[in-house]
Amino acid sequence: MKKLWGGRFTLSAEEWVDEFGASIPFDQQLVKEDIEGSIAHAKMLEKTKVVSKEEAAKMMDGLFQLKAKAENGELEFLAKYEDIHLNIEHLLTEMIGPVGGKLHTGRSRNDQVATDMHLYLREQVKELIILITEFQQGIIEKAGDHVETVMPGYTHLQRAQPISFAHHLLAYFWMMERDRQRFTEMLQRINISPLGAGALAGTTFPIDRSYSASLLSFDGIYENSLDAVSDRDFILEFLSASSILMMHLSRLAEEIILWSSQEFQFIELSDTFSTGSSIMPQKKNPDMAELIRGKTGRVYGNLVSLLTVLKGLPLAYNKDMQEDKEGMFDTVKTLKGSLRIFTGMVETMTVKMENMKSAVHSDFSNATELADYLAAKGVPFREAHEIVGMLVLSCIRKGCYLVDLPLTSFKQAHPFFEEDIYKALNPKTSVERRNSAGGTGFIKVKEQLEKAREVLEAAKTRAI
Repeated sequence: MKKLWGGRFTLSAEEWVDEFGASIPFDQQLVKEDIEGSIAHAKMLEKTKVVSKEEAAKMMDGLFQLKAKAENGELEFLAKYEDIHLNIEHLLTEMIGPVGGKLHTGRSRNDQVATDMHLYLREQVKELIILITEFQQGIIEKAGDHVETVMPGYTHLQRAQPISFAHHLLAYFWMMERDRQRFTEMLQRINISPLGAGALAGTTFPIDRSYSASLLSFDGIYENSLDAVSDRDFILEFLSASSILMMHLSRLAEEIILWSSQEFQFIELSDTFSTGSSIMPQKKNPDMAELIRGKTGRVYGNLVSLLTVLKGLPLAYNKDMQEDKEGMFDTVKTLKGSLRIFTGMVETMTVKMENMKSAVHSDFSNATELADYLAAKGVPFREAHEIVGMLVLSCIRKGCYLVDLPLTSFKQAHPFFEEDIYKALNPKTSVERRNSAGGTGFIKVKEQLEKAREVLEAAKTRAI
């Protein structure tokens, strides 16, 4: 079969070579965007009188028919036509005759594919922002139920200080908020039109790039035709923000996996987001959390892959850039699935409050309270730290906890200790008193919850 670009060739590639070079197996996902871009281009060609009204009408009629067929899954794409652009052009020409070939006037596949990806990513990012917002809402609702649920806080995966469970959850709300901001901000760099930049140098036809950009709701056009067809920064930025988002989800996944284990027993996941064992009937595995933790690696890989593809490419377009799409598609799919899973997983998980309470009464996470107690009475903190450290060591040797020590033991350690030390050692008191800005004190957590609700409501309002 003679290629649409085959005028200067005398030999044809073997079928397996064509299949290796074809992108249609994956870029057919851009069919909607490719047709929309072509409709805008046809309208622009008519406006600038590059084609007649009759020719433009014929092209647009055919494109709308193809769009309807695409929406119904009725289009058949062939590897011999290489990519989505040549497949659509072939189908259009079959439908309306030679005038279909005029649609490609004033553009190249180079600016065409870039336009498709800008259109695609614009819509996908908007959907992802909605999914992030829904997950944030789920976090707020769960946190609202557990402001005064006290759990151990950790550093180095060792018990550190008691905190509010709501406070812990809200840390992920603010991570998601930064993610949402990153995705929102990247839209201004995604929403630029490369259409009409040609292969690399523009065109001699009197086209109106700003008009076609406005038809596609772009904010503007690339000012440099070389940049327009070679830029993939917008995809890199998307993959970078996606990697950060997945890192945040992976951290929460790890905590959920730990919390749901027999060793922690802080939460229980819904059966909907768990699986069993083929051999051990007692098992309830947090597979969805584990899978998201694992999928984080593939999103990182997609970012590194595209960075590597682009790092040594001269301007303008190179065939290497065909490798820009699959990682983008895969990342979109991975993020959408992960955010939906996490929203459901957090909303439906059971929090075992008594187990959390028991945990903070059976450790030394209240040791800092003793040091703060002495420091508040004028003892230098470093001295107080050493005194409490020796008390902890004494408890370890005796097989008890700080709250189990008699007042005489505290008095021996330092005369400033009084009977009220036992109130200070209560984990709930410890949490309640930490009312510095951003702290885990219940009053501050309630304020933080209100702030989070305001932030989310403002984001929803802007989206509308």
